Amino acid sequence: MESHVLDMGAKMMQSMKPLKEIHQHVCTFALYSHDMNRQIETHHYVGRLNQDVLQCPVYDSDESDARLIGVEYIVSEKIFETLSPEEQKLWHSHAYEIKAGYWINPSVPEMVQKPELQNLAKTYGKFWCTWQADRGDRLPLGGPALMMSPQGVNMGLVKPELLNSRDNKYKVSNEKLRKARIEIEEPEWINPRADHWKNTRKGFAIDVNQTQMKLRAPFP
Repeated sequence: MESHVLDMGAKMMQSMKPLKEIHQHVCTFALYSHDMNRQIETHHYVGRLNQDVLQCPVYDSDESDARLIGVEYIVSEKIFETLSPEEQKLWHSHAYEIKAGYWINPSVPEMVQKPELQNLAKTYGKFWCTWQADRGDRLPLGGPALMMSPQGVNMGLVKPELLNSRDNKYKVSNEKLRKARIEIEEPEWINPRADHWKNTRKGFAIDVNQTQMKLRAPFP
């Protein structure tokens, strides 16, 4: 009861400004870069920092008890090209994910989404999963996992059971979405350093290692 009272009071008295800048719900799919057999449905709540940068808390569902499983940052092609070659390897392109009908804004008509999809098809994302709920973890355990976007045949086609479950829930048809998005222009060039695993067949596995702390020098 005390926690409930605090929650209600804080809701009335605090501004929650960053949360109010979240204006879109996107449902899509992601694969673990170190194990493409593990695929999950993801729910991104999109805030626009500016026209070149989006930031998205990612949940495992759109229900009230959804678990916050990670964060994705999305940048324009212009921003991506300023990153170092090593940094670019951690990012994925969105062109195939959108053209294949995996990325949807639930309940928003396709014609309303289309102008935004045209822009997003030319963007790159970096998605860290901090809670591997799909393997049964009851809490966020260990280091973060780098996630990747489906990239076509032999490189992460979404499993039919996941796709059918999404389609049934939101009353959409992946086949119809794919056909409706044929006209969306693909980028003239996708930087080959993105989707690093696609060309090298090597993913990234992150571990947490103990290291010596850097101590601040004492005051004189």
